[in-house]
Amino acid sequence: MPRDVVWVAGGGAATDALQALSRDWRLHRITPGRAARSVNLQSVRVGLLDLDAPLPSSVVELVHQHQHIQWIALIPPGLLLQEKVRELIRECCYDFHTLPLDHGRLEVTLGRAYGMADLEALDEPPEPDWEGRDGTPIIGNSAPMLQLFKRLMRVADSDVPVLVQGESGTGKELAALAVHRNSRRAGGPFVAVNCGALPPQLIQSELFGHESGAFTGASRRKLGQLELAHGGTLLLDEIGDLGMELQVNLLRFLQEGTIWRVGGVQPVNVDVRVVAATHVDLADAVDAGQFREDLYYRLNVIQLDMPPLRDRGGDLMRLARFYLERYRHQRPRLRGFTQAAVEALYRHHWPGNVRELVNRVQRAVAMAEGRLIAPEDLGLRPPTEDHPKTLAQARARAERESVEAALRECAHNVSRAARQLGIGRVTLYRLINKYGITLPGRS
Repeated sequence: MPRDVVWVAGGGAATDALQALSRDWRLHRITPGRAARSVNLQSVRVGLLDLDAPLPSSVVELVHQHQHIQWIALIPPGLLLQEKVRELIRECCYDFHTLPLDHGRLEVTLGRAYGMADLEALDEPPEPDWEGRDGTPIIGNSAPMLQLFKRLMRVADSDVPVLVQGESGTGKELAALAVHRNSRRAGGPFVAVNCGALPPQLIQSELFGHESGAFTGASRRKLGQLELAHGGTLLLDEIGDLGMELQVNLLRFLQEGTIWRVGGVQPVNVDVRVVAATHVDLADAVDAGQFREDLYYRLNVIQLDMPPLRDRGGDLMRLARFYLERYRHQRPRLRGFTQAAVEALYRHHWPGNVRELVNRVQRAVAMAEGRLIAPEDLGLRPPTEDHPKTLAQARARAERESVEAALRECAHNVSRAARQLGIGRVTLYRLINKYGITLPGRS
């Protein structure tokens, strides 16, 4: 079956020669100005650039917009003397051929370009499972994330308070937003308040609002965040930083569904769902006398635990590739990560979780000098000399470490470990045998 190749006719001299290509290839000739209307370039994998002097700006723009295509430039030898042409080939092209064309060599290059396109298609960044207000995604198909998504959908169907706990940078606000967007309140407002960022003297007014003249500077009535979230969802981020006096007022609201503005003389009914988030363990804060026990139980009707990045296995590289694609427009020539970078990413402990990963990928996009990101670009140490020499070896090591960690956490109970990893018991036994892992009490 012939394979499709887009042919950008930029005024070059390869027209007659391309007509002689074998029937293995089906050419779709386009001109840059009408490319979007004549063929869907998002579905194209390999393209030919028929170039000539002067280099049309529309061709350069087209190539930069469609970096997912394996471009092969076809040029007269003299055109290589132009810096702009050499730069376009270096940054955006899989290969180039000079005229007159060698048909046999060109068809071999086309086959190899298609092979590379197939490999890259397997590693394409995933579509986000959930997306925040600014397009920030929650991505994951690891066992902890699949469990989280299942609970998110179940929680969204109800209207009870939710407590989201997890380390900094794990995406607690995104989880709260996902709950809101999949609930009956999705058409209402989503209001987020960071309790740790507000001055203590202002947080009462910020949450509950105030009447005109309630205090010096209160020249007019102000609605608090609870009222602004009426009909929707209020996220109280870093709820553990809320002072004791505010905790009492919040508890009263959760019990009665009414608030009192500062300086107000009558209660105000508010219909809002409260989602609280914290990076500290509120149960420990209750034991330490730093958080009200009755408020804790009011907020923690349903608890969502955000898994740290180090426990999410293959999600690490899915996220890294996603954010590389997001920022790669700044350096179009970047194509991915070196094997050493992949190994360094898996060895890192990720104390800052996904937020740290985003920061390091942004840094790498700015610092990388070649077409692939190295450990140094990420600000990570290169692996030691015993690091795997291939991507398959790096993945195998990560797979083995994930299996061993799950078995340890589940006291070597195979059924529980399989559930945690999101695989079947038979598959887990196969991995145990594959990596020679010894179970206690078994040879």
